[in-house]
Amino acid sequence: MVCNRCKMVVKAELEKLGFNPISVQLGEVKIEQENLSEEKKEGLKLALNKFGFELLTEKKEQLVEQVKTAIIELVHYSKEMLKLNLSHYLSEKLGVEYASLSATFSEHEHQTIEKYFIAQKIEKVKELLTYGEKSLSEIAYELNYSSVAHLSNQFKKVIGETPTAYKLSKNTNRKTLNEV
Repeated sequence: MVCNRCKMVVKAELEKLGFNPISVQLGEVKIEQENLSEEKKEGLKLALNKFGFELLTEKKEQLVEQVKTAIIELVHYSKEMLKLNLSHYLSEKLGVEYASLSATFSEHEHQTIEKYFIAQKIEKVKELLTYGEKSLSEIAYELNYSSVAHLSNQFKKVIGETPTAYKLSKNTNRKTLNEV
């Protein structure tokens, strides 16, 4: 789940299936029922799949999703951009050593946490460029880039064109957050 609407859909589906959700957060759901039968798990899995969600039961998969959710929250929903380093932020937020997070994430996603973080930041840049309400300097500052040049170089490396060329082309090839 990567947005508030996602949380509402998941909560509604859980309630429709007779579950009592204690909390529905981005990437994590807690329900009153503790040990679900395989039949109930399968029903829940099918209900969530209808909306493009996945039921994760393996601990490593859950950890990877928690990393993704933390990064998505940080880049797309946080008012204050990261001022400390990403490894410290994730370790503190998830309560797991960064080396373990990094190894698990790379194993499951076939990319590093840093590359995923950069991809999310670039997607945010594309969003902000599309809206056209902020200058490139403001975007660079908001996303904690050291300079406009650094932002432009990273954008070109990932997208293949400069932010200015992207904006002028009125490109609409944005991705949903869970596709990044």
